Amino acid sequence: MGSWYTVGLCLGLGLGLGVVLVGILGSNVLGVGVGALVAAAAGALVGLAVGGTAELVAGGIGGFLGAMSAAAVVHGALRRGGTRLGIAAYVGVLGLLICLLALIPAVGYVEVVTIPLLAARMRGRQAARFAGLRTLAK
Repeated sequence: MGSWYTVGLCLGLGLGLGVVLVGILGSNVLGVGVGALVAAAAGALVGLAVGGTAELVAGGIGGFLGAMSAAAVVHGALRRGGTRLGIAAYVGVLGLLICLLALIPAVGYVEVVTIPLLAARMRGRQAARFAGLRTLAK
């Protein structure tokens, strides 16, 4: 295919790894930091295994962006009352889906642009905890 495919592949795989790691570790700020560092390193290792320097950098950047994007989702879900194990399961499956989609040519480039934008958009519209039946009591 060419180097454009391997760079996009490493971007997408790093992004998926970052999402999985922060889904598992991201219940607090320290977990997000550790997850981001480990995701950047894992993405860089994937890039090194796939190709050369460009792939290494792309994998590291993808891992970091995936970790920061997943952190917004995980913290928002925890704030609204989600359980840690449930959030880790859903976000982990989403990260695996991102990795699988990265195998399609040029999708890694699309993922690395759209997922952080969606996370930033979601972060701006975060609501407070669900009120439940208390709203009917008024």
